[in-house]
Amino acid sequence: MEEDFKHMIRIARKDINGNKTIQNALADIKGVGKALSRAIGINMGFDLNQKIGYLSDDEVNKIEEDIRDPKSLDIPDWMLNRRSDYETGETGHLIESDLMMTLREDLNRMKKTRSYKGRRHEVGLPVRGQRTKSTFRKGSSVGVRRRRGRQ
Repeated sequence: MEEDFKHMIRIARKDINGNKTIQNALADIKGVGKALSRAIGINMGFDLNQKIGYLSDDEVNKIEEDIRDPKSLDIPDWMLNRRSDYETGETGHLIESDLMMTLREDLNRMKKTRSYKGRRHEVGLPVRGQRTKSTFRKGSSVGVRRRRGRQ
């Protein structure tokens, strides 16, 4: 059994430690969280506490296909990270560099249209309604400056 173990596995252009459990290893992929990795493992019939290094190459390829298209496993839409896409209106799931590139495009679109969220992103202020009286004070000096000479 030890000769079948792989210390590093490549899934979705990411090297994953073979000593991790299936659930934790899949959650290392950007765009796949704990809930989605658990759902994929259960739908494929794996023991979630099994080490991912013991999986065969066919099983790893099947996992990679299912991560790229989780709708094929009848995973609910609320688990996917790209619901009602801006351009197409479709629901899908993005991982790794596709996810980062799409998020960057979304931010640039908001900045270009000068939306409230876009302007807050440009200035570096919080976007989702947090209070700013005492937090988010990085960058500029805060407080009162003392005059030299007086003590």
